[in-house]
Order: sequence, then structure tokens, then C-alpha cells
Amino acid sequence: MIVKKALGLLTFISYFSIAPAQQVQRKVDFVNPFIGTGAAAGLPGCAFPGPTVPFGMVQLSPDTKEEIDARPCSGYDYKASTIVGFSHTHLNGTGIPDLVDVLMMPTTGEIKTDAGTEDKPGSGYRSRFSHEQESAKPGYYSVQLLDYDIKAELAATMHAGFHRYTFPEGKPWNLVIDMDHSSKKGTKVRSARIIAAQIRVVDNQTIEGYRVMSGWAKLRKVYFYARFSRPFNSTLMQEGKFTYPNKMLTTGNTDIKAAVTFDQTGGREILVKVGISAISTDNAKENLDTEIKDWNFDRIVAQTEDLWEKELSKMDIEGTTEQKQIFYTCMYHAFTQPNNITDVNGDYTAGDMTIRNAGKKEIYSTFSLWDTYRAAHPLYTLIQIEKTAGFVNSMVLHHKSYGFLPIWELWGSETYCMIGNHAIPVIADAIMKDLPGIDVDEAYKAVKETSMTDHVQSPISIWEKYGYMPEDLQSQSVSITLETAYNDWCVAQLAKKLNHMDDYAYFMKRAGFYKNLYDAKTVFFRAKNSDGKWLEPFNALEYGHNGGHPFTEANAWQYLWYVPHQVKELVHLMGNEKKFGDRLDRFFTYTDTSTKVNHNASGFIGQYAHGNEPSHHVAYLYNFSDRQWKAQFYISKILNEMYSATPQCYIGNNDCGQMSAWYIFSAMGFYPVNPANSIYNIGSPVLKSATIRLDNGRSFTVKTTNVSKANCYIQSMRLNNKPYNKSYITQADIVNGGTLEFVMGNKPSAKKLINYTEPN
Repeated sequence: MIVKKALGLLTFISYFSIAPAQQVQRKVDFVNPFIGTGAAAGLPGCAFPGPTVPFGMVQLSPDTKEEIDARPCSGYDYKASTIVGFSHTHLNGTGIPDLVDVLMMPTTGEIKTDAGTEDKPGSGYRSRFSHEQESAKPGYYSVQLLDYDIKAELAATMHAGFHRYTFPEGKPWNLVIDMDHSSKKGTKVRSARIIAAQIRVVDNQTIEGYRVMSGWAKLRKVYFYARFSRPFNSTLMQEGKFTYPNKMLTTGNTDIKAAVTFDQTGGREILVKVGISAISTDNAKENLDTEIKDWNFDRIVAQTEDLWEKELSKMDIEGTTEQKQIFYTCMYHAFTQPNNITDVNGDYTAGDMTIRNAGKKEIYSTFSLWDTYRAAHPLYTLIQIEKTAGFVNSMVLHHKSYGFLPIWELWGSETYCMIGNHAIPVIADAIMKDLPGIDVDEAYKAVKETSMTDHVQSPISIWEKYGYMPEDLQSQSVSITLETAYNDWCVAQLAKKLNHMDDYAYFMKRAGFYKNLYDAKTVFFRAKNSDGKWLEPFNALEYGHNGGHPFTEANAWQYLWYVPHQVKELVHLMGNEKKFGDRLDRFFTYTDTSTKVNHNASGFIGQYAHGNEPSHHVAYLYNFSDRQWKAQFYISKILNEMYSATPQCYIGNNDCGQMSAWYIFSAMGFYPVNPANSIYNIGSPVLKSATIRLDNGRSFTVKTTNVSKANCYIQSMRLNNKPYNKSYITQADIVNGGTLEFVMGNKPSAKKLINYTEPN
């Protein structure tokens, strides 16, 4: 891979260079955008390699399929042999596809307006490509389109894409614009449908248009404004061919494509600047004119690279080259979203599909909350404090326009994907940590009202009536029961902080409802119907998906451990620390897969499935058992065996940065088992050192001695040069600054670490 070869060469040059300025590599040099784009655990990749800015609206990247499906949802599959074109919006590691808006593809020779298929070389406008002639870094992507001998280069700003195409001499030069390119159409679940589309020729250097789509996001509008670096001399559209300055042409068909042709005067390079907006073509033009004022492509590349360097420099690590590549690419993926959906003039689409104005504030969307509340959002509270306030305020605005907090919001549209409402722990965590810039009263109102309002996958009236979710009244009942109980605990803690003590007592009672589904006989959480009887037959190995089963994308083994707010009570339910440890041992060693596995589950260690979120905290629960060293063993195993600096890095969907955030935290040696209690459980660090550079000007550093794959066991710890014997550190320990030191060895220590006291 070119990116890896270039990185190796740069490391070689830097190591032997005499000039001090060349001895320090930038953080961006370790980011490999191809990480996560390939198959792992039998599934295609989930990342896209094209350029984007941190938390940007535009992700300009190649697509390798004419219609994008769930594998890969990002539009790009590393094992593919052809590229269909370059579209301006993409998702990072979701389980469902959407976006891939405004596809452009340069070609030569005869114009084709059909993408063709990968199994028929030469069909349509797609082109073969080779990874040997492909490269990427933060802010830049390049590939040679072999069928046309065209070099394609991409750059991006917050609201705009920048294309540079170098054409060969000889055959006619063309550029196809495909507004029909989308996620897969015609399927039963969340299939795409183009409701309306338009392309309009403004003049002989400008084209604008829009499309209205239904898909994962129920209704979504995307407008574009494209300006070319030189005039085109003809345009082919569905109505036929015409030559400028004929009457400007518009069309409202849903299957709409166009192609422009260029003469070969003025050099071989043709550049295209494309502004994107969810509001109007006028806003798309304003976005473009504000962010890309000239035709200096290299300046935009450098500008975006500097933006990424600033974000990545919030953490400094020492480790192997591979560890640095994984770590900084994980940061890159974690900071790819949530996405700013506000135009430069402040316009944005609210949850009720009305157009509103945020002034100088940014409104964010792409909230994969069932995934990201676990680790990505706690990470943001450490190194993206201002952005966290923006995320919280955006969720609160969604509540104002929609009636409840977002569940899984995409481009301002609620998708109702997944269960529970995990904006609640994100908001509670931010306020409990006293992060600035949040209207606390409005946020609490949003949290409380959401927790009292029936909405999709959250039938609160049923919850209050039965004290659990009955399976005959609410599918995915066990998972929703456990997750709603956790969310209620978060509301209770926030109510207590704000001195709403009646609310505190009320929500703490609901936070214990999970016990009503605990079956001491089988030692599992199980489904009941509304008559109070257990649902039979019961098979702990049987997987559910997203409906028609008591569990969500998991089985009873994996959801057995989901009581993050009352782990010690879970230990008590199972008997004691020894029995709790025995059950964990069984979980990590029981390899029976006689029941069909849900396709989201992968990365198995026994029944532990690192490829999906319900398992992510479980290895850390060994800290609450009589065998704490096993937390260190399994966490080290996952870090070293399930992440790599390759296209196959992620063992499952990255899910908008959650898989990345797990690595970032765990590689440093700690992780938020309860994402909203300001506590980080100790695991097993793999880095030589890691420093978090905090917004308050302080820093928190983790140092390790004797760390290696074999030396995964903690022998001793020191915090701020004093002996430390706790199984956790706190948010205050980190934000106050200091140093946590680990001494590692190849044998477990007999020392018992002290667990934290859970609030009532």
C-alpha cells in the first residue's frame, strides 16, 4: 500500500536526518485512512479513505459499488477492483448505508451515463484501479483511474469538496454527474428512494442541483453548487445533447444524470469545486465561496492537514510505529463525526424538517448514540470539551423541535434506529462533569421529558406499569429493560446534582427495574410476558437482531453483564465475587455457537464479541471479581489481536468511532465501564506512554515500565508519584493533571485493587 510505504520511508528519513526540524514526525503522518476499509471477521470494511475535516459536513471519497449496501456502508471496499466515482457524503462504520450524495466521475472517450457492474469490466463509466496507484492521508486522496489514464485527486473543507483531475492527451474529456447514485434501492428495510432531483446548468462553468431522498433518514435534502476551472463546451442530459449557450436546462426526473465535455486547450488539469448544503443551492454556493475562494488545490490540502494535526495533537503517545498508526487513525475516525449540519450563514434543518438559524453556533447530527455513548462521548469530554457542549446543545434543540431527544439522528432526521434513548447518558455525563457552554435547565428538561414520554423503542407507560418491558408488548424487551434502567440511573444522578430530590428518588426506583427480569435459577436476564411468566423456551445462546426477539444484536450471555450503573448489585445477584468471577470465566471460554450468530457479532472470545457494543465493557468487570488480573489478560489480548494497522483493523463496524474510542482508552490503560459516572476502570496499557493535553492547559500522562504483549499484568501503580492501589481513576484525577505510572510483568500480581463505591 502506497500510504504504508510512504510512512516507512518518512520514518527512515526522519530517523537518520541531522536537522532537528525533520526529526519530529507530525501526528497526521501516522494516520492511514485505509485502516478499516477492508474485510475483517468475514465482513467488508466500514471506513472510507477520502478527505474530510474534523466533524465536517463533507466526506469526499470513492465509491466502489453502483448502489451502496450495509457491507460496506462507507461506499468503499478495499478488496474491490473498480471505482464508480467520487461522492461527497459518507458514513463511518455504521451498520446501515446512506448518504453518498452527488457522485462525480471523470472519463474519456464515449460518454456513458450508466455505472455498469463490477463483474463486467468496461461496462458503464466505472474504472479499474490498483492500490499500488492509490494513496491517502488526512485531507487528501489520490487514485489513478486505469481505464481512462486519469489521475483523480480529492480535498475537502467543512462544506465543500475539491476535485483535481489530470487527463491524458487524445480522447475527449468528460465528467459524469450522477444524482441517482445512492444506497441500495428496492429492498424491504430502509431502502433508498429518490423522491425528486434536479440538475441545472447555470453557465458554461457552473452547474447546480439537488435531490430529495428517503432511506435510512426518512427524508433528506441535499443541494450542490459546482464550479469548474474552465468552460465546458457541451452537456449531455436525459433530454438530449445541447451546446452552451443554448437555453439553460433543468429536469425534475428522479433518475437524473448529466455529463459535461471539455476541449483540450489550457493544460491537462481540470478542477471542480462543489459546495454542499441541506438548505438550498444558494447556501451551497455561499458555503463554497466562503471556504474555497480560489483554485489553489494544494492550499486546501495543507489547510485540512493542519486542522487534523491540531486535533490529533491533543494526545501524544510513545509506542511502536504500528501502535501509533492504530492510535492516531482511531482518533481520526473518532473525530470524523458527529457532523456539522449548519451552513456558513447559520441555517440548518431541524428535527421537524423546518429551516432554522443557529447564528454563529454549529448544530451537529450523525449521532450513533447506542454505540458512541459508551466510550466516544466520554472521550470527547476530555479532549473535545467545546464540541461536547455543541453536541449536547444540538440534542436539546432536537428535543425542542421533535418532542424527545435523538435516538439515531442523521442529517437532522430521526432514523429511530436501535433501542433506548442514549442521548440521556451523554447529556447527564457532560453536566455531571461541569462542562461549560450548556444550558443546564433546558438540558435537564429535555432529559426528564424524554424519560417520561412514550416514543419508538421506549414505551415509558408500559415501563412504569409493569416495572419491566413485557415481550408480548415490546419486542427486544430484555435489552430495552436493561438499557432503560441505566438511562434512568443517569437521570437520577443528574436530578440529584440539580437538587430535584423527588425526581432523584423516582428515577432511582426505576433504575432498579432490571432486577425484575433476573432469573436466579438460570443466572440470566430473561424475557417475561405481561402476565409475569417467563417466556419459554429459553436458549441463552440464541441471538436477536432488531425486533422479534428479547435481545438486540446479542444473546442472553452478552446482555447478562449490562448493569453498568450497579455492578456491585449484579455481583450480589450472582452471589459473591467468586461466583461472579466463575460466571465471567464461563462467558470468556464457552465457545458453543450451535445457534445462528447475529451478523453484527464478531471478534469472539468465548461468548464475548468485541465486534459489537454490548460486550465492550465486560472484560473490565473482572475488577469486581476475585480474579482482577483476568481483566488485564483479556484486555491486552483484545488490544493486541483485534486491532492492526491494516485495512482489516476493526473486527466489527466502527460505529461512528466507538470501536476507535475503545482502543484509545484501553491502550492508555483505562475505560469508562459506566459512561456517566466520571469513573475509568483500570485495564492493561499497551503504550510506553500517553499524554492527554487538556483544554485547561494541564496534561495527564500515563507511563509504563516493562510493557509488552507478554508483560500485560500490572505489578504496581503510582499516581502523582504516590503508591496507588485502586482499580480505577476519576475524571478529576485526569483534568487536574498528573501522572499515572504502571509497572508491568508477565505474571499476575496477588495485590487486590480497591473498587469504587457506587452511589445509591
